[in-house]
Parts: sequence; structure tokens; C-alpha cells
Amino acid sequence: MKKSVTAKAFAMLMSAGFVAGCSSTGETVEEEGYGSDVAAIDQDGGSTVYGGADGDGVSSTTLTDEERQAAREQAEQQALRDITVFYFDFDTSEIKQDARDVLVAHARHLADNPRTQVRLEGHADERGTKEYNLALGERRANAIQRFLIVNGASRGQIETVSYGEEKPVVRGATESAHAQNRRVELVFK
Repeated sequence: MKKSVTAKAFAMLMSAGFVAGCSSTGETVEEEGYGSDVAAIDQDGGSTVYGGADGDGVSSTTLTDEERQAAREQAEQQALRDITVFYFDFDTSEIKQDARDVLVAHARHLADNPRTQVRLEGHADERGTKEYNLALGERRANAIQRFLIVNGASRGQIETVSYGEEKPVVRGATESAHAQNRRVELVFK
């Protein structure tokens, strides 16, 4: 999972870089309201963003290797935090192994941002009684809550709620529909 998430984050970074690189021609824009300091590429091949009255800008050529690595790690953590739905196997509240790295990223974010609040919404598929599914959704949300707290989040930042089978994301009695409905969603406030 870690390699998969890292590969996905790297692919996202490379795609963004490719799109950004393809969108600039290196030509200077000479339009009304713009001066010759709006070049997309500087003489050394790095990109520079100019602004302000003094003409100073921020250049990617001035980043150190440590700053680039930190930016890369921050982008990877953000990509992990973009995942906010966690799925469960039938009739269990055990967190899947592939969800753990993502949940650790969420826990670190919560620990680093103590004013951030999150609601954990537990869900179940339609099999079982309403009462049983409400309890199962609650066990799932509580399992995620415990994991987040163990990994640095504060109990006061987290609220849990169970909807049981009441809010399916997919309607139907197929295994695919059931699998998509057995979940906990993180809703940040």
C-alpha cells in the first residue's frame, strides 16, 4: 500500500509538473497592462513568478534539495489526506491494512492543527437489522477514532456518528453495492 500511495502521489506531482511545463512557451507577454517582466521561464531554465512593484519574484531554481524534498513530502501527505472514505469487510470493524498509512496522515494533520475538527460517519450495508447496523456503523467509526488518537489526534477533535444502513452511497443488493456501503467517512469541519 505504501508503495502504491507513494507511486500515486509521485505520479500526481509529475502530471502537475508536466501540465505546468506544457502550458508555458517561454515567450515574453507584451500585452496592455503587462511589462516584459512576465516571462514564464528565466534564463537558467527555472520558472519564476514575478510580482509587486519591486519586480522580485520566487524562483524554483533557488530551492535547496531539502526544500524540494520537504515540498514533495508535503504533497504526498496532502494526497493521502484527500482520501476520506475507508471501507470495511462484511460484518467487521477491523481497519484494513491499506488504510493505515492514510489514517496516519490524517492523525498527523489533526495533531498539527489542534483546531481542526472531524466527524467520523459510520455506515453499514443493508444486511442485518437496523439496530445491528447502527451498532456496526458505530463500532467502525470508533475503530477509526481509536486509530487516529493512538497516532496523535486529540479525542476532542473527533466526533463519531453512526448512520447504519440509512445513508447508502449505492443502492442495490449486489456485493459491489454492499462493499461500497460498508464504510466510514471523514468529514472535516
